[in-house]
Amino acid sequence: MTSWSLHPSQPLGIEAALAGVWLLVLIVGLIRRGSTDRLSGWLTLGGLTVVSLMAWSAEPGRLWLDGTFVLDELAVFMKRLFLVSAALSVLATLAFTEAGFWRRSTEYYAILLASVLGMLVLASARELILLFVAFELMSIPLYFLTGFRKREAAAPEGALKFFVIGSVSSAVLLYGLSFVYGATGSTDIAAIGPALSTGDPLMVLGLSLMLAGLGFKIAAVPFHMWVPDAYEAGGTPFVAWLSIAPKAAGFVVMLRLFVEGVGAATLTWVPVLAVLAAITIVAGNLLAIPQSNIKRLLAYSGVAHIGYLLLGMAAMSVSGVGMVLFYLVAYLVGNMGAFFVVQAVAATTGSDQITAYQGLARRSHPLALALLLFLLSLGGIPFVAGFWAKLFVFWAAVEQGMYALAFLGAVLTVVALYYYLVVARRMYIEAPKVTGPVPVPAVLQVAILICLAGIIGMGVYPQPWVEACLRVALTMFAGV
Repeated sequence: MTSWSLHPSQPLGIEAALAGVWLLVLIVGLIRRGSTDRLSGWLTLGGLTVVSLMAWSAEPGRLWLDGTFVLDELAVFMKRLFLVSAALSVLATLAFTEAGFWRRSTEYYAILLASVLGMLVLASARELILLFVAFELMSIPLYFLTGFRKREAAAPEGALKFFVIGSVSSAVLLYGLSFVYGATGSTDIAAIGPALSTGDPLMVLGLSLMLAGLGFKIAAVPFHMWVPDAYEAGGTPFVAWLSIAPKAAGFVVMLRLFVEGVGAATLTWVPVLAVLAAITIVAGNLLAIPQSNIKRLLAYSGVAHIGYLLLGMAAMSVSGVGMVLFYLVAYLVGNMGAFFVVQAVAATTGSDQITAYQGLARRSHPLALALLLFLLSLGGIPFVAGFWAKLFVFWAAVEQGMYALAFLGAVLTVVALYYYLVVARRMYIEAPKVTGPVPVPAVLQVAILICLAGIIGMGVYPQPWVEACLRVALTMFAGV
């Protein structure tokens, strides 16, 4: 156990800094209640930027509370991902022009920061109760934010469906946790491996229920029912963040439980993860094909990407886990960038239908090119970030002899190109229904350019990212 101070390399140092940002935003918002300026948004963005810089300067290796809370390589990596993704989302919200949003903006940003705080704690949790509490601190604000645009027709239904399914998943996760505790007599994740090696059926049942609960959180099939409605209901900058950060948090828990916790018995879960990956890849891609709403299309596309991430998990190797982390970063910049373009188009056309993209290249060539690059990255086309992400995941599966699963993923990648290219055809081949440029606010341009730099930079020179991700994965398998 180490002494504590407000330093990024100390346990809870980053969390304490973010809590300070949350308190500052809340106090300023209460003082300026009813104001329609963007001060709360800029404060949130500035605070997230500062905390992100703290996270980038953090050095792993610290423990707190007898190992219950750790600042290891995985925790530092994921904290950076959560903070950067939240900062990008907040940056995009500054493009909003609705006075109604800015009158309630303090609520929005305070709840968003609370969810991010839950993610930061979750990344470091190595004890079951702390893990569950952090998961709920992350999850509960998401239901509120999904229905934040309460006057929109789809918002109440989407938020309610998300809340009901999320509550069920939490109950299943907690039920599984109770069985694990009953089998081990401890809430320490390190106690899972020795208990599982005895073949205790209670432990197997508990881990199975926890995997099912996590399946809801990451939107794996058949636990994905909330995704399209929640994506359609939420504000686009929030949905861009929802599409990556909470799902990445779910994978953190899976890595803690099924790699660090299960230990030497981890290979026994490979068939379960492989089947889950296969049905998620197939269902996600096939369900995306008939969609006419681009947010629902990206929702089902996101389900398919969860399948590819599970493919890396099923490999259960340093390479597989490392490439899951690389995939998460590539998916962050590609998917969030696509949603930011959707936000710009919807602000002008008032529609999220794919038909709104007809002739976009003639109205705003840079915007159309940006969306095309993001879609090509999501589709895995050379040489952008998504290409390497999928290639490395497939290669990790092949290294473990999972040829059929890798082949299935490759075939469905071709299927995914069809529905991505449908959008491209609308933009570049069909004539626009209306004329005139598509204005893009400066802050939204910056968000899009950051994401473009990410997919192009990782596509042209992926080596530093690959090495960093493999280094994190290697530390996880050190004790397995």
